[in-house]
Amino acid sequence: MTTKMLCGLLAALLLVPAAAGAKTHVAVGLGDQHASTFSAPAFRALHVKKARYFIRWDAAKVPSALAAADDYVRAANAAHVRVLMHFSTNNFAHKKAKLPSVGQYRKWVGKLVRHFRGMGVREFGVWNEENHVSQPTYKNARRAAQFYRTMRVLCPHCRIVALDVLDQRGVQGYISRWFRAQPRSYRHKKLIIGIHNYSDTNRRRSRGTSRIIRTSRHWDRHAQFWLTETGGVVNFGRSFPCNEKRAASRISYMFKLARKFRHSVKRLYAFSWSGNDCQGFDAGLVRQDGSLRPGYRTFKSKARSFTR
Repeated sequence: MTTKMLCGLLAALLLVPAAAGAKTHVAVGLGDQHASTFSAPAFRALHVKKARYFIRWDAAKVPSALAAADDYVRAANAAHVRVLMHFSTNNFAHKKAKLPSVGQYRKWVGKLVRHFRGMGVREFGVWNEENHVSQPTYKNARRAAQFYRTMRVLCPHCRIVALDVLDQRGVQGYISRWFRAQPRSYRHKKLIIGIHNYSDTNRRRSRGTSRIIRTSRHWDRHAQFWLTETGGVVNFGRSFPCNEKRAASRISYMFKLARKFRHSVKRLYAFSWSGNDCQGFDAGLVRQDGSLRPGYRTFKSKARSFTR
């Protein structure tokens, strides 16, 4: 073996440990609705520094909803976890919620923005899962676009998830209608687009995520993407009967997807920390009694190679 070949071999071997320890630069966080999450030892063991909470848009006039959100933010602050506060419907029954006017959004969401900014929150989502039938925005992309412009005025120095969509059929049309409703001055602003890619993650595919990214980049070529809600579904109707092992395998695939789209996706918020023992929709990493599911161990293992 020549000296040149030997040097090349040694250089290659020296690179192996570095590559093995390399991080995927997608910041991992968790979504949950319970303040007690942050005091759980198993949660702290994950070293998560970002959390997402969704709140009804009119919570400022609903004392119980506001108190719950306050408790959550205080607990997150004490645990040194940054909160993304995402506004949502006040009625999740399909097609039942009333869509607020722009004036109502400005008034009531504005109150919440000022309130939570006073508690240290600097990241807000305009509206949760805008294209889903559980949200009153699902047939009105124009109003959702107006809400974004209003949020820009309410919180000009905040980080804002401008548009937030589920990877379902018709998502490309919704995205395009949303962008067409924006004045040209609001396009190409390096917008943050939120993606809920449950379908891709739990059916082990990537086409929905890819379509959302491709369509959004058509309108804003510098857009970045956050997986604002994703995870391994433990239980949801007939499609996903209760199965913790299946959910764990889908959590593994969730991280594989994030790695695949790492040049576009900058954050991942898995939902959720708390499960409900397979009563309705359940994607929790822990059971109601706090015991760990297989998905927790998968999450903890895979998250080690991602940033926080």
